[in-house]
Amino acid sequence: MIRSAVIMAGGLGTRMRRSDDTATLEASQVAAADSGVKGMIPIKRPFLDYLLSALADASITDVLLVIGPDHDAVRQYFTREAPPSRVRLRFVVQPAPIGTANAVTVAAAVLGDAPFLVLNADNYYPINAFRALAVADSAGVVAFDREALVRDGNIEAERVRAFAVLDVDRDDMLCGIIEKPGAALDLTSESAKWVGMNLWAVTSAIVDACRRVPVSARGEFELPEAVGLALREGVPVRAVRLSAPVLDLSRRSDIAGVVDRLSSVDPRP
Repeated sequence: MIRSAVIMAGGLGTRMRRSDDTATLEASQVAAADSGVKGMIPIKRPFLDYLLSALADASITDVLLVIGPDHDAVRQYFTREAPPSRVRLRFVVQPAPIGTANAVTVAAAVLGDAPFLVLNADNYYPINAFRALAVADSAGVVAFDREALVRDGNIEAERVRAFAVLDVDRDDMLCGIIEKPGAALDLTSESAKWVGMNLWAVTSAIVDACRRVPVSARGEFELPEAVGLALREGVPVRAVRLSAPVLDLSRRSDIAGVVDRLSSVDPRP
């Protein structure tokens, strides 16, 4: 079973930094949103506390947080103010926010060759998603049912166009990835059924692809494109199908809904 996880928290948080007059926020939430560090958005406690607690509930005991050079407040909170007790938390700095594939290679330099989970710092995933992905030490991805994401989470249908659409075969193996399909995606089609929310099990073969993947059209080195490269080279990647919601904390308008949905959760990182 995989026992380690990498949380990617080194991005600029550009969408979260944007002002939004429609979002009613507390002063502490405004301050965190202005910083762009989405994982520190306060719910009852910082959002990252909820992620760490969920990982601990899934028996993940070693967590590496990928942060940016200016994220001293994150390190200060988790080392001095509120250190987690159920997971071993370490930090590694991603020198520049040049993409999720680069974040994986930075993390792998610390964790070595053993497989590890990779997840976003601005998504709250179901605990059973972590459990299902961690049961095997092979490369994998959680394929979330699009209808459940829209029906039960805080993700509207149109936002799915900005995620990755997964092609999964009858044997629950990943065949291909369409990253951010945009307007070309028919949201009612069978090909749009399975959605990737950047929850991966990464092996040394995937890390190697992350080191070699070309820069994307967005000017970044992206993990889904690295996985696509590995697939084309014959690396098997299992797909864990799951009908469950994911809470997305990308924009200021997301905060109130996430606060409401996590109000009954008592995080114990």
